[in-house]
Amino acid sequence: MDITPYVDSLRRDLLAAAESAGEEARQIAERLGYALDPSARLALMEAISQAASEITAAMPAGSVDVRLDGRDLDFVVQAPQATAPAPPLPPPPPAPPVPGDEEGLARITVRMPESIKVKADEAAAAAGQSLNTWLVNLVRSATSDHAIHVDVDLSSVPFGGDFPFGKRGNRRVTGWL
Repeated sequence: MDITPYVDSLRRDLLAAAESAGEEARQIAERLGYALDPSARLALMEAISQAASEITAAMPAGSVDVRLDGRDLDFVVQAPQATAPAPPLPPPPPAPPVPGDEEGLARITVRMPESIKVKADEAAAAAGQSLNTWLVNLVRSATSDHAIHVDVDLSSVPFGGDFPFGKRGNRRVTGWL
């Protein structure tokens, strides 16, 4: 920012005020104008620096700095940097094995419809586990001594056509808690 026009305006105003007092007053005002040039520049720079400080204080983040470049002022605006989204939380650790439950490993083959496998893959990924680990934990929960098997017949309950637990005629809900 070039502050010379502002200092020149101050000098012109001083000369205009002295014009009515005669030639001698005009010459004194002209000399005073040149003598006041450094002081006027310094006063303007201090006022602008104070304004930048107040702007910085009002900003939630970032800053505004004023720097002297020769006879000009430069403004340096440091905008807040965009923050990266927080990384997702790590998946929960797999359930610890039940003591004495892991004597040996058995390999089995499970055949299931592709649509169920896709849903199982999605559920395992959401849990942060491999499909194998997810299935082992599911079977472990279902066969635990504390597992409760639920088998509810809802055929006598009058549901509308949007029954969420199965197709027509199949009004039974089963699972483990």
